[in-house]
Amino acid sequence: MKFSTNWLRDFVEVPARVEELARLLTFAGVEIDAIEQRGTDIPNVVIGQINASAQHPNADRLSVCDVDDGTDHHRQIVCGAKNYKVGDKVPVALPGAALPNGLKIKASKLRGVESQGMLCSPSELKLSDESGGLLILPHDAEIGAPLATLYPADTILGVEITPNRADLLSHFGLAREIAALTGKVAKEPVPEQTVQTAAASGVKITAANECPFYSARRINGVTVAPSPAWLRAKIEAVGLRAVNNIVDITNFVMHELGQPLHAFDADKLAGGIDVRLALFGEKFLALDGIEYELSERDLMIADAERAVAIGGVMGGEDTGVTESTRNVLLEAAYFSPSTIRRTARTLNLPSDASYRFERGVDPAMILLASQRAAGLIREIADGSPAAEIAIAGAQPDCTGRVTLRYDRCNRLLGAAIEPHKVSAILGSFGLRRIREDLAGASTWEIPTFRADLQQEVDLIEEVVRAYGIERIPSRQRSRFTPESDAGRTADSINLLRERLVALGLFEARTSALISRADAARSDACAVSLKNPLSEDHVALRPSLVPGLLGVLGRNQNMGARSIRVFETGRIFLPPDALEQRALAIILSGSAAYAPHWRGKEKRQLDLFDVKRAVEALRLPRLVFRRGKHHDFALSAEIMHGGAVIGVAGQLSAARAGEIGANSLVFVAEINLDGMLDAGARAPRFAEIEKYPPVSRD
Repeated sequence: MKFSTNWLRDFVEVPARVEELARLLTFAGVEIDAIEQRGTDIPNVVIGQINASAQHPNADRLSVCDVDDGTDHHRQIVCGAKNYKVGDKVPVALPGAALPNGLKIKASKLRGVESQGMLCSPSELKLSDESGGLLILPHDAEIGAPLATLYPADTILGVEITPNRADLLSHFGLAREIAALTGKVAKEPVPEQTVQTAAASGVKITAANECPFYSARRINGVTVAPSPAWLRAKIEAVGLRAVNNIVDITNFVMHELGQPLHAFDADKLAGGIDVRLALFGEKFLALDGIEYELSERDLMIADAERAVAIGGVMGGEDTGVTESTRNVLLEAAYFSPSTIRRTARTLNLPSDASYRFERGVDPAMILLASQRAAGLIREIADGSPAAEIAIAGAQPDCTGRVTLRYDRCNRLLGAAIEPHKVSAILGSFGLRRIREDLAGASTWEIPTFRADLQQEVDLIEEVVRAYGIERIPSRQRSRFTPESDAGRTADSINLLRERLVALGLFEARTSALISRADAARSDACAVSLKNPLSEDHVALRPSLVPGLLGVLGRNQNMGARSIRVFETGRIFLPPDALEQRALAIILSGSAAYAPHWRGKEKRQLDLFDVKRAVEALRLPRLVFRRGKHHDFALSAEIMHGGAVIGVAGQLSAARAGEIGANSLVFVAEINLDGMLDAGARAPRFAEIEKYPPVSRD
């Protein structure tokens, strides 16, 4: 996520050197993965207006523009862009300017016509990656003023935010973190005016579990127009595209305070708002112009006639704000994170709003963000917000209490941090101490924006983040890590895999879920899923063979002549889904390893090849005994120590025909748990002979 340091300074004093800030945040667990310079503090780049444009006499793709740069005389500039019109205001690089891309501007002739400067695109000024035309500036920009008045120099931080830190998904949230780490005080956002809320006034929540709280505020008399320069600069700095003042304000508040908002065209709504689940077979046309087919678990915002938004994900095209909008309804709500996550994944419709809702927003910020947006709409779009906000439901109580023992804190960290310093650190992160006892423990109230702080160790982590992990003294200790059974098992399985690969087999990985047909065909009743996603994934596999047969069929359909594959994985045996490690091998087709290999005979793979593969695993005292299997034309049981640990054989013609095999198929499957319990044959090394060989004739 991108953060503007200029924007952060609205809330907290930021270190002068951005490298120092990046190091501070990274050491505190907030990773900075990119630092980008943005803005136009470039001498000799000013705001100009195109007064006239004519075709270049010697070039079809060039135009000759008459540009007013605020001086007494106009400039003639040759331009290749096509996205402007007469009267537009654009950046003008005057002779002597040095652009961020290294281009130095000077007066010159282009195809025989003098050009006294250059009209600039966003990419040439490093304002964005767009290079399809000129940067069109707001109509109220001052002609002749430095472009830096609209796009001041800024440093953009690319921050990698972990899923548990939803509180950092806003400039105020990151500023609050910086204040805690630097000992500064963050400036709290204050709404312009206090409003009262009115319950049950046109807003209804039918799906209370998916949406505990919903608010709506009507704002009349708005004028939809392009956003002012300062607002465009703010949102474009973090990678957003300016749309219009209403939409830009909702995006601005989301990036400022972390609360997603949505603005409806109020005149296009029929009746009140109902927050409900989608109906069976319901379809919805979203703002991206795509119609989505919904499930009955998707949350919808609806009016009296139809759905108008996918709750927490995206609004609808029919009720979106356009240039003709005069009245808007401003939505601010709390949606269940799991509901939004499922809908966004199912519909493949990620959005900035769903990104925040699925991680959990701060309930205390909902109405404050609504008031902030309403104030900006009044200021920028001449709107008249209603005196009250209509609400339904109740804001979730996300506060909690956690007790911290100071001695445990020091014991875990290996440091001696005084209790008053621990208390000061936790207080700087917004926690409030509500009790302290004589036994050296204190109880803290967790703020609504830190739902990730749930246990004592979470508070200890906050302490070390602010205290500085580099300040924790290192200690030399003797350590002994005993070898685990899990490690030995993994090593043994890897050794078996290496032996099969050395024999020329390829390893495959297939799904642990099998189709209904494969489940019905298995010897044992497969363990079924209660809610399968499809007919191809209805049960846990009791064998690795069905998945590998699918691999064989697909490869032969693609023209493969020789199939040599194996898989190691877990199988699940009924009735309690007992897990076992297994290994399966499938061979079919030509014995030649590749089509271009030459041999004296064109041999096909046979039963002895699969027997050889099993023997290559080097299990001691292995015995093959004739057996019977309903899927095999020929079969043998693999025995060890009197116990059956697997089966090998030739697949029956009927079963091979079901998968479309065009040659004989040979299969082996072994219980790896049994093999590993028996122990792999340990290699023995003999001393290298000291003397040369002697032979007799």
